[in-house]
Amino acid sequence: MQSRNMLRAVYWHMSSFFQRSSSCVTLPEPFFPKNHRFYCEKAVDRDGKLSLHGVHIFQCPDRLGIVAKIAECIASHGANILNTDLFIDFDGQIGPVFHSRSEFAFDPLQWPRAAMEEDALNLAHIFNAQKSVIRVPGIDPNLKIAILASAQDHCLVDMMHRWQGGELPVQLTSVISNHQRGANTHVVRFLERHGIPYHYLPTSKTNNREEEILQIVSSTDFLVLARYMQILTPNFLERYGKDIINIHHGLLPSFRGANPYKQAFKSGVKLIGATSHFVSEELDGGPIIEQMVDRVSHRDSLSMLAMKSENLEKQCLAKAIQCYCEQRILIYSSNRTIIFN
Repeated sequence: MQSRNMLRAVYWHMSSFFQRSSSCVTLPEPFFPKNHRFYCEKAVDRDGKLSLHGVHIFQCPDRLGIVAKIAECIASHGANILNTDLFIDFDGQIGPVFHSRSEFAFDPLQWPRAAMEEDALNLAHIFNAQKSVIRVPGIDPNLKIAILASAQDHCLVDMMHRWQGGELPVQLTSVISNHQRGANTHVVRFLERHGIPYHYLPTSKTNNREEEILQIVSSTDFLVLARYMQILTPNFLERYGKDIINIHHGLLPSFRGANPYKQAFKSGVKLIGATSHFVSEELDGGPIIEQMVDRVSHRDSLSMLAMKSENLEKQCLAKAIQCYCEQRILIYSSNRTIIFN
């Protein structure tokens, strides 16, 4: 609460400062994403100038001078690099591949957003880059997502409350489920209160409702499967054409089918976990984003084991979404991921 009040105070001081200046610049309202924790520590530099934070993601064949050129591009606009993380994959099929993530502070009056896009494209052209993306959380709109869920609520409810609290910097556009929820359930009441549609699309062996789902999610930036117990077909993945993040418990592949927690409990497992990953045509075989584990004791009951596993699933999925929105994930070698933490 204290940091939020500080942000508000900074905003109003900035507004007054610019409104009194000869250029009469007025900051848009709201300037900072509400409850946003991403790069909002520094809004005004020592000279009283507006300073925002941006992120540049870069992926290209490795060669001399890449870091120097990126730094030159950022510094030429009066921006300051806060930190840079890089990784070189020396096992690439076409030779070493360079990957980097750079955070920087900049004055939007010196480096307008449109000029940033031109500079990112120019860097991509110079180094024949597969990816050169700049994102500015204080200016760019949050990514649009839709959540697909089945009967289990724990991941869905956790995501909704994290979104409400500002922990997940996304625009939640809809929730789609093959499980019917009554009008008086917590999920439906929450969604109605926030004006988010809930689409009940029951599936069958002859109708997986993918046509309707594609229409609903056509404007989203990525999808989240919050324990959605339906298999998305290769046709759906190809037509959607964007990233899909899935979560499943770490009891696979040993305990498949119904009641995996009960199967694991009877087998006396001592270690459980959760895995978040991108969806691919191979079932549960997409690039891994995050994995978490916890120990199980002989003193843990079946309900305790299930609760531990569900807590891991919630944390693991939330971490994956945060990393994705903060441009921390790069896929390389077709099925491996770099996570810049």
